[in-house]
Formats: sequence, structure tokens, C-alpha cells
Amino acid sequence: MSTATVSRPTFAFDQAMLDRFRERAPVYDRENRFFQEDFDELKQAGYLTLPIPADMGGPGLSLTDVGRLQRQLARYAPADAIAVNMHLYWVGTAANLHALGDPSLDWLLEEALAGEVFAAGHAERGNDLAGLYSSTRADRVDGGYRFFGHKSFGTLTPVWTRLGMWGMDSSDPANRKMVHAFMNRDTPGFRIDPVWDSLGMRATRSDDTILDGAFVPDHRIARVLATGAGGMDAFLLTAFHWALTGFGNVYLGIAQRALELTIENVKAKSSLALPSGTMEHHPGIQNLLADMIILLNAMEPHVESVAQGWVAALADAANWSPETPGGLAVKLLGMKMLVTDQAFRVVDMAVEAHGGFGVSRHSEIERLFRDSRMGKIHPTNSFLTREMVSKMSLGLDFDAAPRWG
Repeated sequence: MSTATVSRPTFAFDQAMLDRFRERAPVYDRENRFFQEDFDELKQAGYLTLPIPADMGGPGLSLTDVGRLQRQLARYAPADAIAVNMHLYWVGTAANLHALGDPSLDWLLEEALAGEVFAAGHAERGNDLAGLYSSTRADRVDGGYRFFGHKSFGTLTPVWTRLGMWGMDSSDPANRKMVHAFMNRDTPGFRIDPVWDSLGMRATRSDDTILDGAFVPDHRIARVLATGAGGMDAFLLTAFHWALTGFGNVYLGIAQRALELTIENVKAKSSLALPSGTMEHHPGIQNLLADMIILLNAMEPHVESVAQGWVAALADAANWSPETPGGLAVKLLGMKMLVTDQAFRVVDMAVEAHGGFGVSRHSEIERLFRDSRMGKIHPTNSFLTREMVSKMSLGLDFDAAPRWG
């Protein structure tokens, strides 16, 4: 019986580097400034190349390995972790396709190894089915496509050199197509609108991108697929696993840090009414901490099991198809929603335990409170998650109209 090869991490954070990240995080947040110094250190350390396969000169870390590192980074600098996730999920997607014998994105791995930075130009107003449909127009022209649309939440705006994006080719209304492309930074026909001034994750500088005829040549078109769930292939399924598992790990890391801070705080927080002088002996605080710990003890294995399930599904490349891990999609969607929701709850409890001083802008827990709010708006949101999970489980046609009723 063959035994699947288990990926072993070949990257370890330098503690001094992480300490610098934590020290700079409140400054980036307060100034609504991109985490440039941290980003430069991460890039120099090779963090942006983690999933690149060993046979292409990279570390070859799996989704599970990268997720654990992302959790660690999120405990020190959540905005850094969520931002680099947008690059890592493209690299991870290309690495998984390579492992499946599909070389169509090998060029992406080569460019990432050479230092190019990939980002996601996906979010659009009025489109709650990102990846399956698009409000961005993709016009077929000689040698490629021209894109017209308004992209929001363009994380890594100051540094990306390649923008992964999608648009819809509706030239044949009865046979519309989703066009998945990667645009170079020096491409004419787009501009950045610096609108980012958000509740949390402020250091990501997720500004808007306005596409006005930007041309992407055929060799940078990753896929042209049918719209809707019927167009789901290995490329999209892999990208969703890397993106959503990444989100889960980042918000889990935030919740873990909130627990650390809460334990530190109650051990040091005095109370004249308690003989010990500290709030760690208060029964209400103990109950609150117990609830936080119980939630966290369930969240971590939840994320890990989904990641490991994906790695295991890829291990048998000879028998893999987009349908093979179909059941994992339901687990993936549920994990992302539950973990981000529970992280939200854990941080809320941490604020309660900290009391009034926890809401000061000088408090780390106040920033984690704001950062944790953002997990609910990362795709897929709870409404779409419930729709997809229930329809897939019931065997309903997700592309049937109307969607509800």
C-alpha cells in the first residue's frame, strides 16, 4: 500500500521579525498605511513563495503548512496575513494544478519565484456570485480580451504586479462565458481609486481598480469557462480552497491572540473586592475564558481537517477530477463561515473581559475587535454559504432561475 508524501514546513518565522510586525501594526492601522516594511521583510524571507513546488525551486508547502504559518502571522499582524493570503492563494492554486499534471499556470509559479506579486481583482458591486458571474465586461478582440468594470477591495494595491481578475463575455447571450485573466501592472487602460478607509484590516490598502479597456493577451487568460456552477473546474475549485481556508486561518489566529491578551489582562487586572487582588479569580471571568477556550479548541481542528482533506484529495492525482472532492466544498464553505463567526464571538468576549480600557485606541484588543469584524464580509458570506450548502446537499441545480422561491 502506497503512503502519501506528507509536506514538511521548510519555513520558520524569526521571532524578532514577528515582534517588529506587532510593533508596527498599530502604526499602520492608525495611519491607514500599507504595511510596506513588513511586506518587504516577508518577501525577502521567501514567504511569498511558500507553495511553489520543490521541483520548480520552491519550498513546496501544502495548504495545511501554509495555513499554520498564516495563523501564526495573524497573531502578530492580522492585516499582513489577510493581505498576503490574496497572493498565496494564487500561488497555491498554480502549485496544486501543477501537482495534478496541469502546467497551464506554471508561468505564474515561475514569475512568483522571480518576485512578482499577485493580487485579486474580484469584488464587484451587485454581484454576489463572484467567480461564477461578473459585472465586469470582457470583450473578445484580436489576441486577447479587453476588460471594462469596477473592482473593489483590491488588497495589495501598492505592490501588486499581476492582478488576477475575471469578467464576463456576453457576446453570445445564450452562451455567456467567464474569462479569468491576469493583468500586468504596466497595462494601459486601468486606474487605481484610493478609497480604502475601512473599519478594520486597514493596512491592506484594498483600493478600487477601474478597468477601462485594459487588454490582457491570450497567454495570460487562465480559463474561459461557462457561467454559473456549471463552469466550476479544477482551477476555480482549487482557488476557492486556498482562499477560504486562508481566511479561516487568519481569523482563527486573531481569536487565538485575543485569548492570549485576555489571559494576560485578567492576571494583571486588580480588584479591591477580591482577596487576591486580580480578576483571574472572578467566577464570571473564568466562565468567559472557558467559553473562549472551548470555541477555540473546536475551531482549530475544524480548519485543519478541511485543509488536510484537500491535501489528501490531491494526493491521488491519477484519479482526481473536479467532482472527486465535491463533498469537500460543502465542508469548506461551512468551515469558513463557522470559524469567522466564532472568531467574532471570541473577540467580543475578550473585549468584555478587558472592560472599559479594552476599547481604547491604544489597546491591541480594540484593533483585533475591528479586524475580526471583517471576516463576515470575506467571501463567501453567510447568505451565500447557506444557499450553496443547502442546494448542493439537496442536489438542486444551483444555476436554475429563479435562485429563490
